[in-house]
Amino acid sequence: MSRRPVASTSSVSTTRERPRAKARATVVSPRNGELVNDTTPRQRRRRRVWAVAMAAATVAILTSVVYAGQWVLHQSIFRVHHVSVTGEHHETLSQILTATHLDAHPAMIDLSQATLQHDLSIYPWVSSVSLIKRWPNSVQLAVHEMSAVAVAFDAHHVLRYVGADGRALSGAPISANFPTLVTSPSTLGAKSWPYQGPESAAALVASQLPEAFSAQVRQISVDALGRVTLQLTTPIKFYLGPATNLNAKFVAVASAIAHATFTPGDLVDVTTPNELSVTGPSSS
Repeated sequence: MSRRPVASTSSVSTTRERPRAKARATVVSPRNGELVNDTTPRQRRRRRVWAVAMAAATVAILTSVVYAGQWVLHQSIFRVHHVSVTGEHHETLSQILTATHLDAHPAMIDLSQATLQHDLSIYPWVSSVSLIKRWPNSVQLAVHEMSAVAVAFDAHHVLRYVGADGRALSGAPISANFPTLVTSPSTLGAKSWPYQGPESAAALVASQLPEAFSAQVRQISVDALGRVTLQLTTPIKFYLGPATNLNAKFVAVASAIAHATFTPGDLVDVTTPNELSVTGPSSS
């Protein structure tokens, strides 16, 4: 019997398989067990480096813009060339310009109202200023001066105008038509100018005297505790005490002047406006 060759069941393929693409390594997140690509940290680092670079570039650009802007704003066209000043009565225009350095053509951007007011504080009459900038190179400066409400002698026996806050202003003539502030000799000797602090109550009273009898007030005295007495031209004195409740006290004074009869030298106590008391000259 003839035999046929039997094909081998273990034939070897002569065709090579293509290598598979190398799979990216993965790691398991310890937090939730999800697979995380191992390139993510590198991407994050790249993003951080890129963000830092962008921030640095932005800062550099902004800095350049600021410096460029400052350079432009300090050029001649943006410096003060025209100044308008109003409200100065006790200072000259030249004094105002010199004290504020506006005559030196400062840069508009460098001007501030607070700085100009500080510069002008060397002049006692100046209480405040208002500044308006007119770009590119003009400013309007309004000077607001203190009003005199009384007169008083300083330590050198020079008569001076007194402002509502008690400050000493410029010298005043003896004929100045204002009430005269006085204080006790001990207070006057202890201070070169005694009408600020507690003694400024005298200036406060002077600034609020009503027209009904202000012309009759010849003198306003104050002690170290700020207690005030009005000396009228009659002569009668009204003791106000502390400079509080002034409207009610002034009404009581005006009513007493209009309706009561007094003897020269009387002292009328109006510290309690509804309960006036009068003491004669022998007890004053």
